[in-house]
Amino acid sequence: MILSHDVVGSGPAVLLLHSTVCDRRMWDPQAPALVGAGYQVVRCDFRGFGETPMPDRPYNNAEDVVALLDSLGIERTALIGSSGGGRVALEIAARRPERVTSLTLLCTALVGHEPSAELEAFGDREDALIEAGDIAGATDLNVDAWVGPDADAAAHELVRRMQRNAFDVQLAAEEEFGQIKVEPDLSAITAPTLLVSGDHDFADFRQIAVHLSTLLADARHLELPWAGHLPGLERPDEVNRVLVDFLRETHAAV
Repeated sequence: MILSHDVVGSGPAVLLLHSTVCDRRMWDPQAPALVGAGYQVVRCDFRGFGETPMPDRPYNNAEDVVALLDSLGIERTALIGSSGGGRVALEIAARRPERVTSLTLLCTALVGHEPSAELEAFGDREDALIEAGDIAGATDLNVDAWVGPDADAAAHELVRRMQRNAFDVQLAAEEEFGQIKVEPDLSAITAPTLLVSGDHDFADFRQIAVHLSTLLADARHLELPWAGHLPGLERPDEVNRVLVDFLRETHAAV
């Protein structure tokens, strides 16, 4: 199965990998700016998100994404990943470094990270709401937790729709197949990397960015004092400038 996706623009490829609070619609503010800067933009939905159905067998997100690239004939691409999408981008860049020209990771998750008490408490509250059948409450909890203070009403509503869709698709599955977990060798990553974190996010994600900035061979860390967990939806124009500037430096458009 090929992940649901869309492709717009022409030029060097840029693949956008969504947060697991969202789906590929989270990149609506970024896609036109990247196309305008001279890039071919690919967006996809992971299994159980957006328009991609739940898996019918064990799966691996990174392998799904590489299979999508193969189907599109894309040999090399820049990767931009948000949160859980950043974790997938890291795995691809470690396992297939020859295919990744640059990495931009927005509030990225990381395999093996030990969650803080605050993040664990959030997860426990979400689980309790879902077990009680209060899916609307679990959706609201996620919107409140992950959307930063500068986001407008439209951004809040988009995240609410994306998260509710993910809950509905995943909870309706008759059988749940687990993801094949891989802990990649991050020292194999050769792509220049921009790590972005936000002051209004859970502290975990700043800690991950700082850790990766010291671990990866060519990495820098940008902390946004105004941002929550989804800066691309909170201040799109500002984030678009950051993305385009880094791409022009590392993945020049024709």
